[in-house]
Parts: sequence; structure tokens; C-alpha cells
Amino acid sequence: MASDYLLKTEPSEYSFADLERDKVTEWDGVSNPVALRNLREMAPGTRLIIYETGDQKTAVGTATVVSVDASNPKNPVVTIKAGKPLAKPTSLAQIKSNKLFAASPLVRQGRLSVVPLTAAQYKALTGD
Repeated sequence: MASDYLLKTEPSEYSFADLERDKVTEWDGVSNPVALRNLREMAPGTRLIIYETGDQKTAVGTATVVSVDASNPKNPVVTIKAGKPLAKPTSLAQIKSNKLFAASPLVRQGRLSVVPLTAAQYKALTGD
């Protein structure tokens, strides 16, 4: 099980700025079976990277899982809280050029909206 995840969002629907404003939100709208499995595997305290799709295609900020209710496997309820903007947002092109991400579903399965990250991948994106 991964300890960190990347969540993709379309900024015109819900951006990292929206999450910062709201402070806490339920992460929903996920239908892909693999992405749903990834949501169910999360636990309170799981570290997250927020990645904006569309024209951006950039990792822009961090968040943390507050709670997970996986009692309905087809619609797990994951509540997240905003972290901080990344000091250096990372574009998809930069991610693809980093060997740490060569086997990542972020690169290999472009449509996957909830992507597991290794600790090294998380560190590469956050600088932490």
C-alpha cells in the first residue's frame, strides 16, 4: 500500500485555490475502479499532492487525509484538508523527465485520477 497519493483535479471545476479557501472538502467524482481502490486504501494522515489537469498539468499543492469512510466501496468518502502551495510547482513534462516517475501510473496511466506515490516521488514533488 502506498503511503502518499496524487489527486488530479480540473481547476475549472475545483482548484487548489478552492481547497485553500474551503480548508476541508470531500474528494468525490471518482469513478475509475483503480482510483476508487486507491481512495479506499487511504487513511487519516495520508499525505497528498494536488495536481491540476487541463491547461495546467502541474502539481501545485499539498493536502492531508482527515478521514476515510469506505463502507460503500463504490463511493468511498475521503475528507481532505488543504496543505500549502508547492514552493516550486512541477509540470507534467518535468515529472516525465524524472527517472523516479518512469514506472508511475501518473506517466503510464494518464487518465488515472488518484495515483499512488512512493515517499521518494512525494519528496521530489514537495522538496521535503
